[in-house]
Amino acid sequence: MHELTPTDHREAVAIFRSEIIGALLRRELTRGELGAALQTLSQQRFRPPHSSRTRTFSIPTLERWYYAYRSGGLEALRPQPRKDRGRAQNLTPAQRELLLEIRREYPTASVPLILRTLSADGRLSTGEVSPPTVRRLYREHGLDRLPAREGKTVRLRWQAERPGALWHGDVCYGPSIRTGGKTLPIRIHGLIDDASRYVVALEAHHTEREVDMLAVFVRALRRHGPPGALYLDNGSTYRGDHLRTACARLGISLLHARPYDAPARGKIERFWKTLRAGCLDFLGTLSSLHDVNVRLWAFLDQHYHRAAHAALLGRSPAAAYHGAERTIDALDEHQLRTALTVRLRRRVRRDNTLSIDGTDYELDQGFLSGRLVTVARCLVDVAEPPWVEHEHQHLSLHPLDPVRNARRKRRHRWTPGEKTVPFDPPGALLDRASGRRGNPEDKP
Repeated sequence: MHELTPTDHREAVAIFRSEIIGALLRRELTRGELGAALQTLSQQRFRPPHSSRTRTFSIPTLERWYYAYRSGGLEALRPQPRKDRGRAQNLTPAQRELLLEIRREYPTASVPLILRTLSADGRLSTGEVSPPTVRRLYREHGLDRLPAREGKTVRLRWQAERPGALWHGDVCYGPSIRTGGKTLPIRIHGLIDDASRYVVALEAHHTEREVDMLAVFVRALRRHGPPGALYLDNGSTYRGDHLRTACARLGISLLHARPYDAPARGKIERFWKTLRAGCLDFLGTLSSLHDVNVRLWAFLDQHYHRAAHAALLGRSPAAAYHGAERTIDALDEHQLRTALTVRLRRRVRRDNTLSIDGTDYELDQGFLSGRLVTVARCLVDVAEPPWVEHEHQHLSLHPLDPVRNARRKRRHRWTPGEKTVPFDPPGALLDRASGRRGNPEDKP
């Protein structure tokens, strides 16, 4: 029930496209910078939805996505059906074999280069085979072009242009605590603003799940508003469809660092070092998450946010964060709940129950027994029970209590035999046939 996935393939493609060019919309680009940024993106490889292979995208394609997303948002990035659907050119067996043999012997050659060469030496007519057709042929036979070898890049110190433009998110492993006769781990979830180093959220949990990160993220959104982008690592906590879809619906660009590139996320790693030296290493023997959290928050409010920061030229994170002008937050509770609402189909059992995440829920509307219904759940508050949406109605679900149901009075459904209004279809036809009642159609 915690699945927050795109509604269809078109939305999945739109989210994929927004993840590629969304970061450009959060930057203040001067003349010539957009072309350079698109040139860099065109040399990177991306994995489209439901694809097992990566590919590159041309500069015109990326530019078209950029302006469409800027003018129409996520909806403008949805792919439209091809106008020439069903009219693809067919390759002859000789053409197929020729193209396959060339790719097997020259795996790094691009499709345009192959077609230009075959056209130049007369083995194919110009325009006889389109590049997309050849690429589909190669994909069907597992002969995609080998990726170019990536060279070493120069690492630069960078920073977001303003507070609220970019948040970093990560998890820090804290000391274990002893509670209820059990030893439980501590996982500290944190979100830090890039430009000001201000910590917008910091909470200790026992687990490192996506639902824990979403709870921390929601509380940060309510308090500080949405950031322009969210920068995370490649762990499973940050790679789920819930966070990816929610960020796309809220207009937040979701960014991930390259695998095994810890220095790229040095700001939050440096904060974890400061937190350990000033707080985590001196927690002592605690027995609850509450005791851990109040100490974390006291460290932030009384020391970290007030202390001078070298990267901020001596200013404190609180002064840098609250002293900067930020855009007006237009996010309301309705938008937040809409972005984090999950919907899926479930069949109601004959006893008016259905199972969600291993928990049985009961529906009071008996007429839905045995029918497929749409079950919705809001991940803003995981403790909130799900509900059923049927014909624009919001039908509540409550946890099943078999012991209570054993004492409940059953509702009787309608059974034939108890006649309160005269209604006899066979008798009416018999009266007409015997002449005891005239046929209304025979009247002049």
